[in-house]
Amino acid sequence: MVASENVASKNAASKNSVWPVMSYKDASGALEFLEKAFGFEITACFRNEEDPSVVEHAQVRWPGGGGVMLSSHGTSGPLFAERVLGNDSIYVVCDDPDALFERATGAGAEVGLELKDEDYGSRGFTVRDPEGNLWSFGTYAGE
Repeated sequence: MVASENVASKNAASKNSVWPVMSYKDASGALEFLEKAFGFEITACFRNEEDPSVVEHAQVRWPGGGGVMLSSHGTSGPLFAERVLGNDSIYVVCDDPDALFERATGAGAEVGLELKDEDYGSRGFTVRDPEGNLWSFGTYAGE
């Protein structure tokens, strides 16, 4: 495995203890989409030496804290290769869902649930990434 990209996190003091892990047919495309559509920061990307289109491991960080790990499908061994692609769902807390909705849809994210106010006080929306995973964004930060 060779590091083709490795950017130090701008917020090193913020440690993330829970890392959702996703896999993609086109992990390079997913990284570009997550950065363009949602504003994730690519903090690490390790590519296969023999085939640089294969992402062995990557990390993206959310500006508000937290992050996601991802890779090309099948690179994490047989147990993880059994997972169904495009079946994940992630919820991300954001401060300005209206602006993020415009950014995401402007970048081609398919709308699953329109931007709306919920009866429990949150405002948010859900979109699909190019491989079908659901990404929900809202102001609800949990109890």
